[in-house]
Amino acid sequence: MVDTNQGGGAIVQASNQGNIHLQCPKLTSTNYTSWSIMVESILQAYGLWEAIDPVTGGAVDAKKNLQARAFVFQTLPEDVLLQVAKHKHAKDVWEALRVRYLGADRVQKARIQTLRSELEMLKMKESETIDEFSGKLSGIATKIKSLGSNLEDEVVVRKLLNSVPKKFLQIVASIEQYSEIEHMSLEEAVGRLKAYEDRIKVLDEEENDQGKLLLTKEDWQERSKRGDFDQNQFGQGRGRGQGRGRGYGTGRGGRFQHNEDRREQGTYRDKRHIKCYNCQEYGHYAVECPKQEPKEEVANLTREDDESALL
Repeated sequence: MVDTNQGGGAIVQASNQGNIHLQCPKLTSTNYTSWSIMVESILQAYGLWEAIDPVTGGAVDAKKNLQARAFVFQTLPEDVLLQVAKHKHAKDVWEALRVRYLGADRVQKARIQTLRSELEMLKMKESETIDEFSGKLSGIATKIKSLGSNLEDEVVVRKLLNSVPKKFLQIVASIEQYSEIEHMSLEEAVGRLKAYEDRIKVLDEEENDQGKLLLTKEDWQERSKRGDFDQNQFGQGRGRGQGRGRGYGTGRGGRFQHNEDRREQGTYRDKRHIKCYNCQEYGHYAVECPKQEPKEEVANLTREDDESALL
């Protein structure tokens, strides 16, 4: 029994095998390959496929021919149905649909050649997963087979192994060395590559976590170094300085100046009784002395004094 569900798909109900419903989608301009696979499997399940592909020299049962023809009609859109309704045999209906969607033999050969070229050029990208790439590969192989071309599983499996990135080199070499590729299915090859892919992913995540820990440690050390530098710069402690005098600088002198600056930032202080150790005048500190010579000149004078003393 053949009915049509609310979604537009064809449903076949086998009354002699219990409540078993097999659903097939409507034929469209883009799904002929998948549609033909599903219709063929359903007709085979109910023993009707021989009406489409009869045994050589055998007669086709009239009842099976009508049932197969009716089922195919249920899956066709109205415009296509009107075009093939003139055919009285299910085999002729099937052939008319094949020519309509796949073209004549010459056109089919051209399409097969195009698909084979596409298959040869197909390469897996680094960003792709095994599932994504194997889906593309399987899709092209299915289209080639649907056009009547013989494409062995060994060819597809070898194409898969030769198209994966270098990170799969180890598992590919293992498969080629210890497995019989000529007897391996595409599903088995995909399963082995996926297992290896999952293992690589775990190892990469562990390495990334370790790298983050090392980076955190380096950042901490860098911050520590910057902290030590800041302390020396502001003259906290006995670190390096530019002298121990009372002038501006780091070290002890720097600490003195830093304290003076903090005092000056607060309340105003009377400097009339402050004596400058540079010019011996009152009213300012030595670091504020307008008569203070540049550091380079002071250094040169000191060097000349030392040389004079040696002479």
